[in-house]
Amino acid sequence: MTFTLTSNDITDGGVLPDAQVQAKGNTSPHLKWSGAPEGTKSYAITVYDPDAPTGSGFWHWTVANIPADVGEIATGGPVPAGAVEGRTDYGEPGFGGAAPPPGHGPHRYIFTVFAVDVDSLPVTPEDSGAKYGFNLHFHTLAKATITATYENKG
Repeated sequence: MTFTLTSNDITDGGVLPDAQVQAKGNTSPHLKWSGAPEGTKSYAITVYDPDAPTGSGFWHWTVANIPADVGEIATGGPVPAGAVEGRTDYGEPGFGGAAPPPGHGPHRYIFTVFAVDVDSLPVTPEDSGAKYGFNLHFHTLAKATITATYENKG
């Protein structure tokens, strides 16, 4: 079985709805995953904008240590008990919606769910997206993504 990610709120290749834009709704989307490989002990979620004019992209959401028996997060959360949300590039934990600078063209927002081979990654709410990504690099069994775009036309 293939590891897949679906959503009632966002579509792969589509435009982000206003609900997932910081100034318009700032709400995390519904995410549902299935088909995790054998050995999956937990899940993680990241939302990343590789097009941000920073030289290193922009982390909009990091969540780790989602229990292996969870396969869905509702629109607006909350994240399951035991999960930990990391610090976004906005400076605090939790979901931070799209907010590209005006006139910068469309940005890609990559929503990724990771099947992880350990129950718990050593991350905290104070840790950056880079630290989450570093730990995921060594513990990912599979990942599934939805990529949507958003442009602030100013």
